[in-house]
Amino acid sequence: MTTDSVPAGGRDPRRLLSEVRGLARRVRVDQRVTWFALLVLAAVTFVGIPFDRYFLVFHCVGDATACQFSRQGVLYYWPLALLLAYAAIAVCYVRVARARGLGARVLPYALTGVALTVLFTAAWVAARLYFPTHPHRFPYWVLVLDRLISPWGTIGVALLVLARLERNVGLLVFTLGYLTVALVPIDFGWHWDAFRTTFLPQQIINGTVLLLGAIGFALAGRQRR
Repeated sequence: MTTDSVPAGGRDPRRLLSEVRGLARRVRVDQRVTWFALLVLAAVTFVGIPFDRYFLVFHCVGDATACQFSRQGVLYYWPLALLLAYAAIAVCYVRVARARGLGARVLPYALTGVALTVLFTAAWVAARLYFPTHPHRFPYWVLVLDRLISPWGTIGVALLVLARLERNVGLLVFTLGYLTVALVPIDFGWHWDAFRTTFLPQQIINGTVLLLGAIGFALAGRQRR
């Protein structure tokens, strides 16, 4: 008589565990609609350009030694645009997951995006009220922090959450690259002379990076199928 257990059907437990892990990984991959999220965010970035251009305030006093530069379009366009974008991304993820008979884990990402949108809106409103009457020269690290809590910075922070939820190493690497471009910023020597268009190179580059990411993840998804 022996007390050794016999695997059901004579199968190796380690092989069963490996199959379960492989199945779990395939489920996580099938849940991903990364390309759609990046495409929506790229569209929001490009559509925001005319708003930022039209509502940009640039006013100089006297001999132009004191000037005010303010991107009011950030407040008039970006909060609503990002909230609608995160809602659209969440709906898409849920519909795709249900169509494949899976569960969706996109809610923490959407909630993070909403929270970051509220945070940057509050910060920019406070800055708009305070700094016109309290001019100040900022060190470089403050400018980097400002870019981090800007709409294009918070997009990257929220994508880090999505990469964690999806356990998507590719998205993590992409997001770190996007944040580098958005925060440094990297403009590849592309400049405009007019003050009202100085923001355009960076915003176009940010949107292009997101668009290229969407195309890349869409092509990678097709190859897996």
